Amino acid sequence: MAKQFMLMEPKNENFNELIGGSSKYLVPRFQRDYAWDVEQWEDLWNDLTNTDANEGFHYMGYIVLQAKEQYQYEVIDGQQRLVTLSLIVLAAMKAIQNMIEKGEDEADNKERLAEITKKFVGDKNFVSLKVVSKLELNRNNNRYFQKICSSLEAPNSRGITSTNKLLRKCFDFFSRKHFGDNGAEIAQFIVDFSSSMVFTKIIVQDDLNAYKVFETLNARGVQLSTPDLLKNYLFSIVTKDENFDEEELDELDERWSEIIIQLGESNVADFVRYHHNSQRKMVTKKELFSSMRKAVTKPEEAYAYLTELIEYAPIYASLINPSDSWWGEQPQEYKEAIHSLSGIRLFNIKQPLAILLPAFKRFSPDEFVKAVKYIYVLSIRYNVICHLSPSEQESVYNQIAIKVSNGEYSRASHIKNSEEFKRLYPDDNNFFNAFEFHRMPSRQTAKKIRFLLAEIENYLGFHCDYNKTTLEHICPYNPGEQWVNYFGDGINDVKDRLGNMLLMDKDNLKRADFNAKKAAYAQSPYLLASKVTEYNDWNLESVNEQQRWIAEQAVKTWQVL
Repeated sequence: MAKQFMLMEPKNENFNELIGGSSKYLVPRFQRDYAWDVEQWEDLWNDLTNTDANEGFHYMGYIVLQAKEQYQYEVIDGQQRLVTLSLIVLAAMKAIQNMIEKGEDEADNKERLAEITKKFVGDKNFVSLKVVSKLELNRNNNRYFQKICSSLEAPNSRGITSTNKLLRKCFDFFSRKHFGDNGAEIAQFIVDFSSSMVFTKIIVQDDLNAYKVFETLNARGVQLSTPDLLKNYLFSIVTKDENFDEEELDELDERWSEIIIQLGESNVADFVRYHHNSQRKMVTKKELFSSMRKAVTKPEEAYAYLTELIEYAPIYASLINPSDSWWGEQPQEYKEAIHSLSGIRLFNIKQPLAILLPAFKRFSPDEFVKAVKYIYVLSIRYNVICHLSPSEQESVYNQIAIKVSNGEYSRASHIKNSEEFKRLYPDDNNFFNAFEFHRMPSRQTAKKIRFLLAEIENYLGFHCDYNKTTLEHICPYNPGEQWVNYFGDGINDVKDRLGNMLLMDKDNLKRADFNAKKAAYAQSPYLLASKVTEYNDWNLESVNEQQRWIAEQAVKTWQVL
């Protein structure tokens, strides 16, 4: 890893060093638009004005650049921060320009403005007198940004796009700040400010190394925009074909933005991977980008890949969010799958997505619903109760998904009866043994326990909504002396046992004794509560017997027939 990062040249640089030298920074043509709003501007200004309390500097995080030519870099991550800091400099320059127009220290302020422009903004074209900026933005923002650089004005022209409105509002926001009482003070502000904003600069030589940086830093909790990197690569391939006109590219760009909105940025990389694993040999997160680069090398391949991602994104968004309004737009038959999907989602089990994505596209509605139910049952047995290997499961699901994608499996029964599914499916004996003494930390997973117990209640014949129930501990979670006498040293072994829990409508019993609880359970419609009334005492033997009985019901509740 150290060698990898040596190649990527990590180095701390302040904004003065970064933008004040001879380098030029290009935001890739199809990278996302400027998107910061007043909340981020206020936070940045507060950080800026409080830098003295932070030893004179404020850390701005990582900036990832890709070398293109000598002194020329593409901004892979960091555009929002670079643009905003540049707009602060431009706003301070406007304050000096206003002083010049008022005739205040005119000669010196003109000289200051010329030097600041050269250092932080760019050189003026001696013919047009327009500034050739050191920072070029994407195709939607660049022209408007360059107007601000050249005129120190942010025009509110008719038809201005929403992203350029943000540039204008940002410039206006900082233009209202006080930078100093005269040109010298404002110039000193720019010097101090630009020296106090510190980045960790990483330069990569190609997009594969850029992706490795993103994955490594994201794994360490530093959130860089991996979706931007994926998009930049795909669009860079598409635009090599001159037959794709601007209108087609604009539509692709807009629809990619819809993916980000639908999924949320943090889910995009997962979506691309599960989509990949539904059709091709399985890759891990670390292998995704290199595998995609091998699969997508030609413009027509990149275009087809992008359009397919766009087509599958709403399906993925709805699979990971069964309450999504999208389900209301689907045929009635699909709604039968929502309960099973909700169970898979509740336990945050993502491996099935590789199968469910192509199954939704290729199976009839009733076959899709059956497939979801089979996978849901397997998920409860395999993941929730038996805690078996998720990596092995993902590998086997990849094999099933490819067969669904290529049409080899066209019905839910093909999945259920496959050798792959049978290899994963814990048999009744193994499931019973795992369930019999299963514990779940009830303070952290109460909702999940309520779901499991409600499923058993529903199987037994009492239909209830787990969201409208309360989790009742028969031996209280914080037991009094009378309960300690029942269990002795074993008191701490039962609080998180499923056999010591049941569902009630309300939590009225607290730390009541067992006889008082039995009387309440006898009046309850819940069948697990009714079963507990059969015990004379509540002790470790009773808990074991109750959980053994629950395990027998669980085998029948979650069963693929």
